[in-house]
Formats: sequence, C-alpha cells, structure tokens
Amino acid sequence: MSYEAIAGRYAQALFDIGIETGTLGKLADEISAFADTWTASDELRAVLDNPLMSETDREALLDAIAKRLGSGEITKNTLRLLARRRRLPVLPSIARALRSMSDDKEGVVRATVVSAKPLADSYAQRLQAALQSLTGKKVLLTMQVEASLISGVVTRMGDTVIDGSLRTRLDGLRQQLLAE
Repeated sequence: MSYEAIAGRYAQALFDIGIETGTLGKLADEISAFADTWTASDELRAVLDNPLMSETDREALLDAIAKRLGSGEITKNTLRLLARRRRLPVLPSIARALRSMSDDKEGVVRATVVSAKPLADSYAQRLQAALQSLTGKKVLLTMQVEASLISGVVTRMGDTVIDGSLRTRLDGLRQQLLAE
C-alpha cells in the first residue's frame, strides 16, 4: 500500500477524532509540528528508525519530543501507535492529508505568494482580500521571496497558479520573438 493511501487512513481517523473531541485545529497543528520536526532532523529519523532501539525507549523519546512541542494525549498516542507499527516515515503525508481535511472543514484555502522582494503589508492584505473574494473562503497566505522573478508576484492556491511575474512575461515575449 502506498504512503498516501496509508496516510489517508490515519488522517481520516485523526480527523474523525478531532471532530468528535472538538480539537481538530489543535490536532492538525500538533501533528504538523511533529512532522516538521521529523522532516528537519536526519538524526531523529535515524534514532527512531533504529531496529535496535527498544519500544519503551522509542516511546519515551517520542513522549519527550511531544511534550517539548506541547502536544496533547491524542497526538502522543498517535505517535506511539505509528512507532509500534513502523509507520513514522508516513507522518509528513498524514500531516498534509489531515491539514487538507481540516482546511476543507473550516473553509480555509492556503496560498503561497512568491515575489521578487518582500511585499508591503498593505499589498499583502489587499491580495488576501481579493483571493478571499475570488474563492469565497478564508485565505491564509505564506509569503516567499525569489529574486529571479525580477518583479511581480506568483500566487499558488492548490492546483491554481496566477503568474504575474516579469520573468514569465519576458519568457513569453522571447518565445514570440523566436517563433517569428
């Protein structure tokens, strides 16, 4: 079974528990925080994947990390279960699937805005308002800077890309000139 299929099952179970307990947003945040920690640390992955580590030691380490991250019991129990079943490598996929389910439930769309230079707060607020008007949902922006754009912005929401960068316009103009 693929990671995505496995992740979908765990994410659905966590989603259902989150709805039932009224902690969906908090649960999604906690799972995402641990997944980010897992992804960022090669050493952590190596230690937790070590077959010579006892289950007791593995669970103690998971509990210590979860405590440091401020995770609740549901998250701790989930991490223990994933460790026992050797499914911790699936955690980032579970976090993405759970975040997507949580966002859908809460009417939230996440957008990434890439610009050549940091955007002014007033511009970011106007862009956010325009995207909220376009989607009819609450839009959460993540800002990134990429100097190669030269000027303008590229906005990504799910499968939709709105490219208003000068780099893309220049590339299009170059293609037109080469075609003639």
